[in-house]
Amino acid sequence: MNTENSLSLFSSGDPISVLGLGVSGVAAARLAYAHGAEVYASDASEGPTQRDAVKRLTAEGIDAEAGHHDVDRILASRLVITSPGIAPTADIRRAIKDAAVPIVAEIEIAFRYLKSHVIGITGTNGKTTTTALCGHLLQRAGVNSITAGNIGRPLSEVAMFENQPDWVVVELSSFQLADVESFRPTIGVLLNLATDHLDRYPTLECYHADKARLFLNADEDSQWVLNGNDAEVLAMADAVPGRKYVASIAVREELGAFVNDTGHLVQRLDLDTAPEPWINVDELQLVGEHNVMNGLLAGLAAALAGCESEAVGVGLASFDGLPHRLQRVGEYDRVLWINDSKGTNVSAAKCAIAAFQRPVVSVLGGRHKGESYASLVPVLQERARSVITFGEAAPQIVRELSGVVSIEIAHGMEQVVELAREVAQAGDVVLFSPACSSFDMFSNYQERGHSFERCVKSAYGENSEYEA
Repeated sequence: MNTENSLSLFSSGDPISVLGLGVSGVAAARLAYAHGAEVYASDASEGPTQRDAVKRLTAEGIDAEAGHHDVDRILASRLVITSPGIAPTADIRRAIKDAAVPIVAEIEIAFRYLKSHVIGITGTNGKTTTTALCGHLLQRAGVNSITAGNIGRPLSEVAMFENQPDWVVVELSSFQLADVESFRPTIGVLLNLATDHLDRYPTLECYHADKARLFLNADEDSQWVLNGNDAEVLAMADAVPGRKYVASIAVREELGAFVNDTGHLVQRLDLDTAPEPWINVDELQLVGEHNVMNGLLAGLAAALAGCESEAVGVGLASFDGLPHRLQRVGEYDRVLWINDSKGTNVSAAKCAIAAFQRPVVSVLGGRHKGESYASLVPVLQERARSVITFGEAAPQIVRELSGVVSIEIAHGMEQVVELAREVAQAGDVVLFSPACSSFDMFSNYQERGHSFERCVKSAYGENSEYEA
């Protein structure tokens, strides 16, 4: 387990500032305050979430404000802890950098007070599913564990537990990794590398450089679980110290996990012994080859954390996925409707379209994130009956995909469903995997996915479980 290492960050009584009043910022403020810091927390936004956070923190004795940053106070801090949603190009971040005030991520301060072993999971796509799946495997095997990080529960919250778990499975975004210093997972998992977040990063190389910070503090005791079918993943980890295990859809003569010739997922943690079986691919409840890879990666991490192969198999077979990730909405008039609102980049949408053998009506749109949609052409030509597009990105999607497949523009979610229903034929899939962020019309991908589900159910005369 980790040993407490907080003194290099700050001492009791030191002025500490926290940027952002979302869940991670609130948790970081509480953690720093609990360890004696004089904490000031602020957020430039002033919505209900921020106002509620100010009320709660103030009641606990922590100085907090919304709608404003006290720049002078922040620049006089011993340390600034930043939330991942605040871009490096934000004025306040630039001012902090110019003043040479140390700045770290919330997960960095949490790690300094964490006594648990850490499984750190990052990659462009599949992070949340793989994190949740790995946590499911550990818990089904009886391992004292919890999931945290970008998946919802801040790592700082876990660091404040009186009885910390033996293992924490942490979902890590590139935004979080950008500001780590000493963070070092016991087991690190790199799922894949693709284009994303070019609305925030100047180049793809800059985005991948932040992903590479997973390996920043690697040593000979580190263990790495890698996607063996992704050449960029293998290249990034090539010179990294530690023991490496690869996951592959095809058989490999290496340490790791793969799908064998009979379609079984198997693990091989010792080259001197025969591979140990988990389950057959057909027993997975998750859809698509990319989710087979997610299962291999999560299973490997769980096995390295001490789960027996039989327990890994049982856990893989019992995991039925997460909301908004290739989630079944329903089948009406022999048309299957799928909510994959979490598919917020082109690579994710491509994987989702390829996951189905049935003809696909592909729904694309939202706020453009800086990458071309042209790489969707081959899979659309192979699988798609039609494309329905909506939102701010619709004109660009039409320009790039016109002539490839029939395409129509919808204005609002109700019309998305109406047009998709008109186009879809019996046996088709209507796939809502937008390849864009949600922020043109919705506050997050969850709200967008709920809207899609409500409209589908309403179109077929069903009541949705979600409130408007």
